[in-house]
Amino acid sequence: MLLPLKIQFEIVIFSLAAGMLTGVLFDIYRAIRGIGTPKFIVFIEDFLFWILTAIIIFTFLLYVNYAFLGMYVYLFIIIGAFIYIKLFSKKVLRTEKKAERIAGKGARIFLKNLSYIFKLIFFRNRINK
Repeated sequence: MLLPLKIQFEIVIFSLAAGMLTGVLFDIYRAIRGIGTPKFIVFIEDFLFWILTAIIIFTFLLYVNYAFLGMYVYLFIIIGAFIYIKLFSKKVLRTEKKAERIAGKGARIFLKNLSYIFKLIFFRNRINK
């Protein structure tokens, strides 16, 4: 069955978007995966990542084009991931690392202030007694 040109164009655009979404998910995973993890754990993490990514991409394609999975859909997903990795990946990783540093610094400041409050409450009561 031939699909109208408009629907075929939407399928191609959404397939490219699904590929870029795969690239974003891969960058997020790469940022949180960790270094120095045993190979067996890395294998399990990779397997679970690709299962989760497949579910997310299939759900995305199900929502936008009723999960029409022709051969060119896979091709354009790969092309979209390639375009994302070549054009946007470095910038996104830099932004993720900057956000991680800011969140880490904010968490340290929050915990330090929280511990200071507890020190004041608990140690002041000991000194006054």
